[in-house]
Amino acid sequence: MSSRRIDTPGLSGDNVRTMAEACIPPAVKFICGMISGEVALFGRAVEALAAALGPAEALGEVVDFDFTHYYDAQMGSPLYRRFVSFAGPHRPDFLAEAKIRTNAIEAEFAAARPGAGVARPINLDVGYVEAPKLILASMKNFSHRIYLRDGVYAEITLMFRHGRWEPLPWTFPDFRSGRYDAFLSSVREGLSGGSEGGHGGAGPEAAL
Repeated sequence: MSSRRIDTPGLSGDNVRTMAEACIPPAVKFICGMISGEVALFGRAVEALAAALGPAEALGEVVDFDFTHYYDAQMGSPLYRRFVSFAGPHRPDFLAEAKIRTNAIEAEFAAARPGAGVARPINLDVGYVEAPKLILASMKNFSHRIYLRDGVYAEITLMFRHGRWEPLPWTFPDFRSGRYDAFLSSVREGLSGGSEGGHGGAGPEAAL
């Protein structure tokens, strides 16, 4: 019986093609999930986010954020969630800069009310929707997250397959629940030429 080294290309398939060349990635739509105990803060946050990320395009409904009590000590209870999307389009490599900017906005909201109320008035989860997936940014490392730069990591939170959003083993319970699927699908539909699982096509330069 003959043997072959596992790193030796076979006789067919991708292994025998020439090396892939770099290409411009497809354009994406940026979103931000806002969490706060004060619904009135969402409007002010959208204004700050638009200045940092570009014009706001669509707002989701205000929904209960009740799948975890992780933020209660910092933010109080009950908490609410609202999503906003941005007109863009952007290049996906803007994600690290977007996270840095949204963290600065969070800090500004906290500094504006020192010693009054909760320590963290609002939480901002920035990410982007691409035809086959939802990517979120984080400042926390974990086994399923990829480092970008300046302390920012990225994770695939949901995949779009067979006409629906599908969770992964690490997907947060609220995203796993399907509660946000309608909003995410509406953002996805706004992508130009965004076919399911699409990987090709050249997107425009970042809007910012």
